Amino acid sequence: MSTDPVTLMVARRVTCGRYRAFSDWLDEGRRLAADFDGFLGSGVLAPPPGDDEYQIIFRFSDESTLVVWEHSASRHAWLARGRGLFDAPHEHRASGLGNWFHDAVGNGPPRWKQATAIWLAFFPVSLTFQWLFGEVLETLPLVPRILASTLMLTPLMVFFFIPLITRLLAPWLQGRPSISGGQGRLLHLRRA
Repeated sequence: MSTDPVTLMVARRVTCGRYRAFSDWLDEGRRLAADFDGFLGSGVLAPPPGDDEYQIIFRFSDESTLVVWEHSASRHAWLARGRGLFDAPHEHRASGLGNWFHDAVGNGPPRWKQATAIWLAFFPVSLTFQWLFGEVLETLPLVPRILASTLMLTPLMVFFFIPLITRLLAPWLQGRPSISGGQGRLLHLRRA
């Protein structure tokens, strides 16, 4: 098994407008996952207007810690409590940054497109960060200043901005029209 951090990306479509119960159920699952060794974080991306498919991200320190959580009794009980709240789940496990850009059969865009997408996410986030916190951090020596900025920016990039940019740029990254009425989907999701 890999010793790299592993991300489990799950897409779940809300059933019949049960958004409040679904949201509460998601929050419960994220709290449960947080109690497991190796848990690094989680996030939820709301669907674009007119869609009801949520993207849920769980990140663990390595494959083995994710497997322990996946096969735990508490996770199975949580999934059972969610029956009837969602349809059509999709799951995909990824390790490494390149997997953000691969589709269900492992095809991905050229590296230059991946680099462009990451830059398009990273530049505005870095610029905003420097605008908000630059003066505060400039008093720190170089290593602590870079440490503080990377500790704050890395989770934002991994859990929010890279998934967002891959979703927004999906047609361009994959070189084909987008699905679901012009709204791109995260490229790394595949049917479980």
